[in-house]
Amino acid sequence: MMKRGERIEVALSEALALTHLEVLDESSGHNVPEGAESHFKVVAVSESFVGQSRINRHRLLNEILQSEFDGGMHALALHIYDPQQWLDKFGPSPHVATLRWRRKQQRKTAITSRASITRN
Repeated sequence: MMKRGERIEVALSEALALTHLEVLDESSGHNVPEGAESHFKVVAVSESFVGQSRINRHRLLNEILQSEFDGGMHALALHIYDPQQWLDKFGPSPHVATLRWRRKQQRKTAITSRASITRN
């Protein structure tokens, strides 16, 4: 049986012509039982998003992943770009862009972790 993250990858890959896809399980950063697979982040880049509003992009991905919500997925953070937006934001190399994006997310996670430790 596939894990939820794998099912998300398959569903999005089958429904959209993606040039880049990352699916991250962020459940461990939330107050949920171990192995809950309830909180995910998706980074997706596709020509399909050209000319679509942010809300329409979100609606599309939420519709594609409705069965995961019905099956217990609680939260989905979406970072959706058309190729030009991705290029403008992260630069010409998808590999470099991915690394920049991951570093940015790791910094946010580290800051959040430090803040929660400080509060406790």
